Amino acid sequence: MSRFKPDPLVAESFRELYTPILHFLRKRTDNASDAADMTQDVFTQWLGYQDRAKVEQPRAFLFQMARNLLRDHWRRQQVRHSVNSVQIDSESEPLSDERDDPMAAAHRLQRLEQLKTVLAQLSPRRREALMLHRFEGLSQAQIAERMGISVSMVEKHIAFALLHCKQHLQRDNGKEQPK
Repeated sequence: MSRFKPDPLVAESFRELYTPILHFLRKRTDNASDAADMTQDVFTQWLGYQDRAKVEQPRAFLFQMARNLLRDHWRRQQVRHSVNSVQIDSESEPLSDERDDPMAAAHRLQRLEQLKTVLAQLSPRRREALMLHRFEGLSQAQIAERMGISVSMVEKHIAFALLHCKQHLQRDNGKEQPK
């Protein structure tokens, strides 16, 4: 059985820069475990980087990797925030008894038609991810497996689809309301 021999450049970088990168990320995130995960990701990417020997300034390179991961983290946070606000908005709509109120039934049918139109505007992959999640109740991991993509990509598809629906439905409803 052969033993794994770490690249000396990776091992040295890890020893010297793990703590400074962790502190750098910790100061910029609201969660210590996210900072630790991102720090691990920096070194995982560094380990997988094929042209390490060509990097003249490993410290600068690794900190740039950390900044890139931080930017991705912030983007995901924004997407999650918008997804949560869409879910809160949709949960706050009161349900009515349509038998007692024909106007409510007509309004609900009109909203369903608007939603159908907005869903048709989505790319097929985003629409599929949203439909599997919202209407079939599949978890993101199940959707990822079914669609042959990563869970992260499923999150993005669903988040962007929900954001698209929210924006278009709000815009359409704004046109109908008297000013």
